[in-house]
Amino acid sequence: MLASGLNGITLRVNGRDHELAVAANVTLLEALRENLGLTGTKEGCGHGDCGACIVLMDGHAVNACLVLAVDASGRDIVTIEGLAEGGQLHPLQQAFLDKGAVQCGFCSSGMMLSAKALLDANPDADAELIRRELSGVLCRCGTYPRVIEAVLSVENGINRSGGEG
Repeated sequence: MLASGLNGITLRVNGRDHELAVAANVTLLEALRENLGLTGTKEGCGHGDCGACIVLMDGHAVNACLVLAVDASGRDIVTIEGLAEGGQLHPLQQAFLDKGAVQCGFCSSGMMLSAKALLDANPDADAELIRRELSGVLCRCGTYPRVIEAVLSVENGINRSGGEG
C-alpha cells in the first residue's frame, strides 16, 4: 500500500527496472539523484535552460528537470552512468577525455548525452550541426571547441574502439 499522495512507478534506467513511490511533483532529475543515487545527472538551473540535467529518454535528449518522474514511468532512460559498458568507456566518454573537453565536469554528462542522441540520429553531423544541437548545454569552462572536436572524432571513427578506426 502506497502512502497517501505517492504514485507507484517503474523507471527503466540504464537497462534496469526500479520500482519507486514518488509524489506527483517529483522530477525525473530528483528521482534519479535522490531515489536512485545516480548523481552524474546534475542540477544547474532547474528550469531547462542550462542542459546539465540532460538524459536520454527513449533515445531523445531531454532535460530531466522538466520531466515529471511519473511521466517517465515505463520509458527507457539512459544516464551518463549507463553509457559505459562492461568497464569500457563509451567512445564519446573516451573522446571527451582524449580531447580535453572535460574541465570542471558539470556540463559533461549533458554534453555527452546530447551528442549521443545527435550522432544516433545523424552519424554524419558536421561541426555546425553539432554546435547547434549542443547549444542547449551551457559550459562554464568554455570547452566548446574541444567538445566539437571530440564529437567529430567519434563521428569520424576515431575512438570508436579506443583508437583510430
